[in-house]
Amino acid sequence: MNNPKWWDIAVAGTAVIVGITVVYTTGGYEGWAAFVSLVMLCLVYYLFGRRLVGATDRVPPPTSMAPSITFQALLAIIVAVGAAFEPNVVTAQAIAFPLIWVVSLNTRQAVIANIFAAIVIAVGFGIGLGGATGAIQALFVAGLSLAFSLALGLWITSIANYAEERDRLLAELRATQGELEGMSRIAGATAERERIAREIHDTIAQSLTSIVMLAQRARLEQPTPETALELIESTARDALGEARALVTANAGLPSTDASLAETLSRLGERFSRETSVAVTTHVTLSGLPRDIEVVLLRCAQEGLANVRKHAAARTASVTVSSTESSVTLEIRDDGRGLRGYTPGDERGFGLSGMRDRVGLVGGTLTVTDADTASGTILTVDIPLMKAHTA
Repeated sequence: MNNPKWWDIAVAGTAVIVGITVVYTTGGYEGWAAFVSLVMLCLVYYLFGRRLVGATDRVPPPTSMAPSITFQALLAIIVAVGAAFEPNVVTAQAIAFPLIWVVSLNTRQAVIANIFAAIVIAVGFGIGLGGATGAIQALFVAGLSLAFSLALGLWITSIANYAEERDRLLAELRATQGELEGMSRIAGATAERERIAREIHDTIAQSLTSIVMLAQRARLEQPTPETALELIESTARDALGEARALVTANAGLPSTDASLAETLSRLGERFSRETSVAVTTHVTLSGLPRDIEVVLLRCAQEGLANVRKHAAARTASVTVSSTESSVTLEIRDDGRGLRGYTPGDERGFGLSGMRDRVGLVGGTLTVTDADTASGTILTVDIPLMKAHTA
């Protein structure tokens, strides 16, 4: 209640009520003195206190206590002087104590000002009542008023402090939420860039690599055989289709009507035509979630690309099998093997990109030497339950 308008009404109402009481109960100079004290109370409030009441909403708040201490002292003295002439003026403490609280800059100042006001008003009230009985009555009324003012003031202050603390925490929470939203947007953008990079590497880049190699072979084989030209055209068309799929944010299988088995079979046939490496494919399951099929296809593409670049193999096989809890892709070749190479040292978008892609669906990637004299085995294992819930 820091709006001066409501305090204007409260001060004016208190002065009018007490003034009417004084007029009807007291005559002579005591009545006039009491009336003057009420007028002084209003003047002090409107000239000084009203500004202090509104100042509690300022940012930053006032730092000097002198104005508020002066106003609190004047309030107590005016009410005490009025009560000394007419005891009924002590009723004005009903507005004096709340004003003391509202203009205080901290709780300590408010408590000290309340005690000071209670003592001063008790003295004035005791003088107005006169005698020992009046002094006892003044002490009782002052003590009761002080206790009520401190209890109510401290209670309201604790509520106000709680509200301020809550507002502060809410502001911090909003700021933290804003930071988290920003971090989430950055993380999402980074993940999307990485996803697009993997898609480009696993689709367009592989197709363009095939085109380059086919063009090199065609240049060396003069005259250029029609088969090489057909392969270049076919591979270029596949690359164009993959580019269009990326543009439309459809990183799925090349053909929505083709099954994983059919897609892998075509992939193996094209790879065999391009590299003369005999590729066999074997898929013993169907009905996988589309995202799992995409991961398996991209891993098969990258695995065969590694066979082309590093294995010097004559044959390769692509096998997809499953159990109740997982699906496994295995790519074998009869090439030179790892020869001490550590797949974890991969720094490009090859095996590391494949490992990231598999990790997104909770799977694992391993590359080992074959158990025969030569060759390499690449294995991708994806848990189906985890993949469904990912």
